[in-house]
Amino acid sequence: MSFSSFSLTIFVFSLLFLSINGQDLIYDTCKTSSQQNPNVDFLFCTTSLQAAPASHCANLTGLGMVSIRLIRDNVTDTRCYIKQLLKNSAKLDPFVKVCLNDCFELYSDAIPDSKQAMKSYDAKRYFDANVQISSIMDAATTCEDGFKEKKGVVSPLTKKNDATFQLGAIALSIMNSLQSGSK
Repeated sequence: MSFSSFSLTIFVFSLLFLSINGQDLIYDTCKTSSQQNPNVDFLFCTTSLQAAPASHCANLTGLGMVSIRLIRDNVTDTRCYIKQLLKNSAKLDPFVKVCLNDCFELYSDAIPDSKQAMKSYDAKRYFDANVQISSIMDAATTCEDGFKEKKGVVSPLTKKNDATFQLGAIALSIMNSLQSGSK
C-alpha cells in the first residue's frame, strides 16, 4: 500500500469515527433532554440536530450553538412565512389577520433575541441566553394562543410555533447540561 493510499484510508476512518461520535453525542443529548424535559421530543431533537451543518463533529457546547442557530433560522423563516400569509390578506378571516399581525410582531422581536442569545451563549452567559431563548419560546406560545381566543379558528402556524418552542427547549436543556456538568 502506498503512502497516499494509507493516508487516504486513515483519513476516511477518521471521518467515519468523528461521524459516529457525533451521532452518539446527538443521540445521547436528545435522549437525556427528552427524559429530563417533557417539552423535548426525542425524534424531533435528533432529526433537527442531525440535519444541521457541523453538528456531527460538534461537542456538547457546539451542539448548544447549533440548537440556537436552528432557533434563529426557524424564527426568521416563520416571520417570512407569516409575511407571505399576510400578503394574501384579502382571503383571510379578519380575526386570523389580526392574529397573524400579532404573530408577525412577536417573531420580528424574536429575531434580535435569537441573535443576542447566540452572543450570550458564546460568551458563556448562560443565564442571559436562557432568558432570551425563554422569551422566544413565550413568543411562539403567545402567537399560538392568540388563535385559540376564537372558537373554531385553526392556527396556520401550529407546526412552526411548536418547532420554535421545541428548539428552544432543546437549547435550554443543553445549557442546563453544560451548567450542571452532565457531559
